This record gives sequence, structure tokens and C-alpha cells, in this order.
Amino acid sequence: MNATNTTELMNTLGLQAKAASALMAKASAAIKAGALRQLAVLLRANVDALQVENAKDLARARAAGLAEPMVDRLKLTPKVLETCAQGCEQLAAMPDVIGEITALRQQPSGIRVGQMRVPIGVFGMIFESRPNVTIEAASLSIKSGNACILRGGSEAIESNKALAKLVQQALVESGLPADAVQLVPTTDREAVGQLIAMPQYVDVIIPRGGKGLIERISRDAKVPVIKHLDGNCHTYVDDPCDIAMAVKVADNAKTNKYSPCNASEGLLVARGVAAQFLPAIGAVYAAKGVEMRGCTEALAILAAVPGAQVTAATEQDWFEEYLAPIISVKVVDGVDEAIAHINHYSSHHTDAILTRDHMHAQKFLREVDSASVMVNASTRFADGFEYGLGAEIGISTDKFHARGPVGIEGLTSLKYVVLGDGEVRS
Repeated sequence: MNATNTTELMNTLGLQAKAASALMAKASAAIKAGALRQLAVLLRANVDALQVENAKDLARARAAGLAEPMVDRLKLTPKVLETCAQGCEQLAAMPDVIGEITALRQQPSGIRVGQMRVPIGVFGMIFESRPNVTIEAASLSIKSGNACILRGGSEAIESNKALAKLVQQALVESGLPADAVQLVPTTDREAVGQLIAMPQYVDVIIPRGGKGLIERISRDAKVPVIKHLDGNCHTYVDDPCDIAMAVKVADNAKTNKYSPCNASEGLLVARGVAAQFLPAIGAVYAAKGVEMRGCTEALAILAAVPGAQVTAATEQDWFEEYLAPIISVKVVDGVDEAIAHINHYSSHHTDAILTRDHMHAQKFLREVDSASVMVNASTRFADGFEYGLGAEIGISTDKFHARGPVGIEGLTSLKYVVLGDGEVRS
């Protein structure tokens, strides 16, 4: 597709999305919920057909030499599709926040002032790899009364087309415009450049993928971007703590899954519990093949653990998002040094304290400058579904508009509403 055709295509998608967004904003909660339930029905009824299209992407990915973990992320297994269907049903069952008026206050003049939650309008989403993101984004868009333009990775184009077709079928069968969810049908990279530079049609861009993609979009976009660049998350083991619980949580935070952005990449340990905690967690990590890159003090303790893979940490290790069976380990004086380390080196995504000291927990919650801050829980919980948001469109480390897992409310805005009875300003 040449540049002229790509420009025409993206303009058409933008015009259609803008028109559809006005209809979506007016749609009733019942109609939107019906569309989501119908999408769940269609996903379950089309498992075999979706896997046929998915197989084309998988074959092309393997022929291109894509690493097996990346191929795995492309798979639309029956289990993945059932999870998508359940996500749609859970969203359908959640309260509709659109049109909700909050914080209504009577003013001395007699007027009442509040805020109403409204859709953003049109969002563009650019994502890589996992085709199930098509359903997550589409379902959140429907629930929040928005229109969206989705641009998935070229490696999942056939899967994404098949899923988007079902979404549009569910919309039409529910009385909503098909153009409320549109997939960019070309793998031409120029389409991304066009999508992020259409403020006349697109109100916000949400990139979901690797650091390179997000940096490029943040740099070149002419519309606001909801983003996160890294997931350099930390677990801090405090003095005092429940050692057995701390081992269990620190293990889960790192090894439950290595590739997500909410996996812990740094382990900070208070000096008072290091001699007891580090050999215990070191044995767990050694058994699972996790490399530990430690400070001098941590290495001295971990070196005695049978089978432990230990190396000296460099300055860069404290900043690193490994997305692999590697973790940085540092012994710190206590909660103040842990907070200072996190605020300096982390990506402000998700950080946790494991402690039995209530005051330390409160201090950590107040002072750690991250989108999610946890007490006595695994960082792997930083997720829209786990937070009860129904689903998420991504996790934002920005401080404006949305922060943390971005669910329905993150795809809305607030406008002021004033209720009066003939009042005039004196």
C-alpha cells in the first residue's frame, strides 16, 4: 500500500470512528452490555474458525524464526478465548459509569455543581504480539461508550482480523455502529505514523508493547498518549517481617511469570533479616534457575547457597527490567533506604513492602512514588482484572489522566455540570 492510499485509509477510519463515537456516547447501558454478551457468545461459537486463522500467524511467525516464547504469546488457544469471553461477560455485569454525576455540592449562590463522567471519544491503540488484546481493547471501548481504532502487530494480522470481524458482528447485532471498533487492516508501518497524528479524529493514543514502540509513539504523537515504558518493579523485605510469607511472596513476584511488566525485577532486603531471608529465597531461586545479581553484602550470603547463580550487580542492574529469570538483590539499612532506592531506580510501576510493622507499611505507601504500591502482596497483582476493573487496556506510569491499570474509568473524562433554578451571578 503506497503512502497516499495509507493516508486515505487512515482518514476514512478516523472519520468513521468520530461518527461512531457520537452514537456510542448515547448508547444505553443495556445495549452496551448486550453487545458484550453477544461478543462472548460469538467467541465461544467460533473457536475452531479463529484457530484456523491463528494457525496462519503461527506458521508465518515460526518460518520467520520468531523465538518460541514470542510464538507462544500469539496463540489463541481455547483457554485464551474462553478467558476473553468471560472478560466480556464480567464487563457486561459491571455498573455503567457513563453519565454518573458525583460530588454534587450546593454553592452559596444557589447553584449545585458536580462532575459527570463521559466517554473520551475515540482512542487509538497500538499493540504488539498478543491477539487477545483486540478483544480486551474492543470490550473496554464498548463498555466505556467510546469508539476505537486498533492497530495490532503484523505477526498477528490474521488473528486480529478474525477477532475484529466478530466484534463488529456483535455490535451490529446489538444495534450499535460497526465502526465503533475498527482494526487497521494493513501491516504498513506508515499507518501507525498516521494514526498518532490525527488529533481531528483521535483523542488519545494507548501504546502497548516494547520500550522501543512506546518511545517512538511518545516522541512522534500529536495527540495525548497514555503510556508506560518499563516495569522495573521491586519487592522490599522489611525488618520485621514474616520470613515464610516473605519467601512465598518474593518467589511469586519473580517466578510466577517472567515476561509481564508487573514481575519483580529488584529485591531489597533489610539488613536485620538478610542473614535469615536471603538463604531461604536464594534456595528457591536456585531451584528455579533464577540468576541473582547482588550487592557485595548480598553476594556474601547468597554464595553459600548450593546451586545459586550469583554475579556482582552493576549500576545498570538496579535500573534493569529483565523480563527473564534474573533479579537484582540489594541489602539496605531499612525502609528509608529502600524507599530512596525505589524512587531513584524504579520505573514507578509497582513496588511492594513485606512487613509486620504498620508504621513502616504506611510510610512506604505514602512515600513510594509509583502507580501501584502494595503491602504484603505480590507485585503480580498489578493488573486490571485483579483490581476488579473487569479488564485493562494497559498500565500507565504517567501521572496525568490515568495512573496504574487503565480500565473503564481511565477511558473516560469528567465534565462539570451545574444545576440551577434561575440563579444569576451578582
